[in-house]
Amino acid sequence: MFSKSDLKKLIIPLVIEQFLAVTVGMADTMMISRCGEAAISGIALVDAINILVIGLFSALATGGAVVAAQFIGHKEPGKACQAADQLFLAIAGVSTIFMGVALILNHQILSLIYGGIEADVMRNARIYFYITAASFPFIALYNAGAALFRAMGNSKVSMKVSLWMNIINVVGNGILIWGLHMEVAGAGIATLVSRVMAAVMVMMLLRNKEHIIHIKGSLKVRYEPKMVARILRIGIPNGLENSIFQLGKILVVGLIATYGEVGIAANSVANTISSFAVIPGSAIGLAMITVVGQCVGAMDLKQVKHYTKRLLMITYIALFALNVAVLLLLEPICALYHLSDATAQLARELTIYHSICCMVIWPASFTLPNALRAANDVKFTMIVSISSMWIWRIAFSYVLAKACGLGVLGVWIAMTIDWAFRAICFMTRFLKGGWMKHAHMQKV
Repeated sequence: MFSKSDLKKLIIPLVIEQFLAVTVGMADTMMISRCGEAAISGIALVDAINILVIGLFSALATGGAVVAAQFIGHKEPGKACQAADQLFLAIAGVSTIFMGVALILNHQILSLIYGGIEADVMRNARIYFYITAASFPFIALYNAGAALFRAMGNSKVSMKVSLWMNIINVVGNGILIWGLHMEVAGAGIATLVSRVMAAVMVMMLLRNKEHIIHIKGSLKVRYEPKMVARILRIGIPNGLENSIFQLGKILVVGLIATYGEVGIAANSVANTISSFAVIPGSAIGLAMITVVGQCVGAMDLKQVKHYTKRLLMITYIALFALNVAVLLLLEPICALYHLSDATAQLARELTIYHSICCMVIWPASFTLPNALRAANDVKFTMIVSISSMWIWRIAFSYVLAKACGLGVLGVWIAMTIDWAFRAICFMTRFLKGGWMKHAHMQKV
């Protein structure tokens, strides 16, 4: 179903898109740093909430993309378009509710989560939260549209729209923060405008009837509960998994914060480097949804196995090459951050440990489960991911860091134990074929 050329056209733009997200995010942070520590802290606290909320929208978009990809594979483009309409209807409703709650309960939400923060930090957080909350429907619509283009195998469109969104955000930051000195408000407005433009672009492109999946040009989309239920059967477990994963990360960051500036700074630098080290795996994981989803729609489980193994092998090769490069260039990379000797040493240790484990464990832990999700086996991936997060990543972080005295390195070791447990569960599930009983087209 997919030639080498098809896979390249799908994967390469996704790699570029993931690379843009990481690099532009770093540039964004550097520009915002001109606003002062209280502003940086306020934005960082709100971003932790926003990442959690946007993760829910992405999970719902993934549900719609899986359903649409299955209909494409089943040679039912009309049903795929119907799924797209219902996805937009559902995600617009959900995101509008989240926006309303965030705007009305702005202060209450921030006080509940971050009650003890300083007044200046809270003031900046409230400003940034108000503005970025208004962007929830737009980032949700963009995520839905980008996911649908990937479902068609056309990841180049989502890459281009993502590029424009990031350019608008960076330029907007430059004008509003540096030029007009609007500080936190400027950062929020730039984010809002970039997301509005991205949503408009992706919606306009999806109105083109030449695409396999296209949406109606009017607002007269009738609610179809069976189709929405099918999307939610994939989206809800995925959303719960993502939300609890982000919550767990917040709890672990709180533990790392107890190790002072050296621990916090080293963890931050190592996290930044490691985010680059997994870019190909994240991109191929998105491609897995399209490829496996269409194979499931075609009821060809032999090709599901073939392409899952093939994409997993590509992921291992790509991560091996990239992480070897990271290890070879680690000294000059760390030198860019002007760290103290103690912080630089810890950052190097964390990065070396991460890169070694990344080459061996990461693909089976994070790329492979997307194949299971695209085959409708979402409850299994949710249960494994949530239980592994709480047992291994969170509980063992405290055991290794505190009880065993390993500090921040103990937290990273616990993280990779979590990876290993997931990898064993997902690989066993795939090889034994437990996912096959879920890999069928459901009637709508």
